[in-house]
Amino acid sequence: MIEEPFAAGNSIIHRIDPRFRVAAATFYSFTVALCYEFQPLIAALAVSMVSVLLSGVGLKKVFKRLALVNVFILLFWIVLPLTYAGNTVYSLGPVHVYPAGIVFAAKITIKSNAILMVLISFIATMTFATLGHSLSRLRIPEKLVFLLMITYRYIFVIQQEYQKIIRSIKIRGFKPKTTLHSYKTFAYVIGMLLIRASERADRVYNAMRCRGFKGKYYSLTDFQADTKSWVFVTIVSGVTLGILLMEVLFNE
Repeated sequence: MIEEPFAAGNSIIHRIDPRFRVAAATFYSFTVALCYEFQPLIAALAVSMVSVLLSGVGLKKVFKRLALVNVFILLFWIVLPLTYAGNTVYSLGPVHVYPAGIVFAAKITIKSNAILMVLISFIATMTFATLGHSLSRLRIPEKLVFLLMITYRYIFVIQQEYQKIIRSIKIRGFKPKTTLHSYKTFAYVIGMLLIRASERADRVYNAMRCRGFKGKYYSLTDFQADTKSWVFVTIVSGVTLGILLMEVLFNE
């Protein structure tokens, strides 16, 4: 299973009703994604940093995940300054560096990090099962919730099947090389993996039917909309609206 290192804890964020955290994170993320001016984006980044501190998830773990995302964002810093048309700040033969591209890459970086930190603080601090039940309580279609949870669960089943196949071919002396034989072997591995996944899906479906499954997961957890959860969602909504107001004011 995927590790859930942030789910265990007793911080202020952990004690908030998961439904309120999902709703607040969604509203906040969409608002930040729609912002364009630097002032509201920097304010959003500061708010996200505060949320990480309040969640008590550990800055080292958070920065590791941010580093992985920023590796991909680095591609924007390579491509956009060279392709985003506008005034040229530097030229070297046919290569031109455009300041508009640098600005755009900076905005993407701030947005991505702000949204990711809030998702870590609000969403990653609950287990995946709790997230599924929270989405169900928020009236997300049951089929989508069911598909999400089943996908999460059986990604690891497929991974285990893949590891079994790889071990079996290594026992038979297979060593990957850049040869036609290696390419054919990997094609057979993929084909066998699909066959085993299909067979496992049939067995799981029949087993669930035998247990009376009717397309819905039930939870013994009773979510409580207590005072602190209402205060939390009110504060997050107010801050989010403030960021949106800054975007409107600085965009004029």
